[in-house]
Amino acid sequence: MRKNIEVVVIGGGYAGVMAADRLMLRDDVTVTLINPRSTFVERVRLHQLVGGSDDAVTDYRDVLAAGVRLVVDTATRIDAAGRGVVLAGGDTVRYDHLIYAVGSGSGDPKVPGAAEFAHPLATLEDARSLRVALREAPASAPVTIVGAGPTGIETAAELAETGGVVTLVCGGVLGPYLHARGRRSVARRLTALGVTVIDGPGSKVTAVTSDAVLLADGRGLPSRVTVWAAGFGVPDLARRSGLSTDASGRLLTDETLTSVDDDRVVAAGDSAAPSGLPLRMSCQAAIPLGARAADTVLSRIRGERPSPLNQAFTGQCISLGRGGGIFQFAHRYDVAVGFHIAGRPGAKLKEFVCQGIIKHLGEEAHKPGSYRLHRVSGGPRRQRSLEAGGGRMTSAR
Repeated sequence: MRKNIEVVVIGGGYAGVMAADRLMLRDDVTVTLINPRSTFVERVRLHQLVGGSDDAVTDYRDVLAAGVRLVVDTATRIDAAGRGVVLAGGDTVRYDHLIYAVGSGSGDPKVPGAAEFAHPLATLEDARSLRVALREAPASAPVTIVGAGPTGIETAAELAETGGVVTLVCGGVLGPYLHARGRRSVARRLTALGVTVIDGPGSKVTAVTSDAVLLADGRGLPSRVTVWAAGFGVPDLARRSGLSTDASGRLLTDETLTSVDDDRVVAAGDSAAPSGLPLRMSCQAAIPLGARAADTVLSRIRGERPSPLNQAFTGQCISLGRGGGIFQFAHRYDVAVGFHIAGRPGAKLKEFVCQGIIKHLGEEAHKPGSYRLHRVSGGPRRQRSLEAGGGRMTSAR
């Protein structure tokens, strides 16, 4: 009689769900997904939750294979030697293989007053708390958003479209990932919505108080509600468990996403640092990485050598309120090009992408192995970077 193989996935986000679903390709594999919430969070819609146009959650029954066991709890430690995951509730879940997909959350702002007075926006709980704070503030109260990446831009547009008095503080460049043409398009849309955009070298935030945001150039911006959207951080579970991580806390792996410490541990999503050269934190990276991580585990179960990472990107889509958006196209190695789709067509394309995410996960849940986009080649750029020493395997263990 065949021994059942136990695979545990830590993290029920985009990468973790894709990995768990794909592992159901084998009927001799039992999959346990550990996640602190009982519902799937559509993180790409958190700005809509803040603005009141979506609740940003989906039932796991719509995205998770029926055979996957969902454990609603928080992993507090990985016992790699004993092959077990210790839970906050006191239980230990044993495994033969582990997929580490804990995702990312709010980064440490390291700015005086930010942790105390600014609202982070990286988790469902963050978004719900911010929604309450905005409802309790007068409609005319100034709202300041710090950080001009996709989260900051989308939140600024969403709130301005509903009548908020919004200032977006870039701390440098508006939409750093965008091509200059795309950046100008986003700036025009934000201006049309009434968002005040503060960029340039003097726009770095030096302090946050209960009613103001202070900038490097000496300006003080009045702010009844301050939103901190300036970067993400990863949980320190791997580091606390004695596994090697990069300086940001991502699990260090080789190009097959296998931990440099233990070939029974594989990483995926925002919390993975393959060859010390992690991909951009995004849903677009997380889902293919989840599929790749599952394929690595399945290869090891078969006694085969896993295939290396070679991921392709298409660009980045950003919503600009319900009536506008932009799809910024990019080279397959994730560098923006001059072409983009903006305006209402951009908004429709963004919504199509958001719906497509749930569709991809749902299809994999019902037919494991159907997802194939992770096999599209990203070209030779990553390999060249690795050969040139672009990867950093330095451990922060």
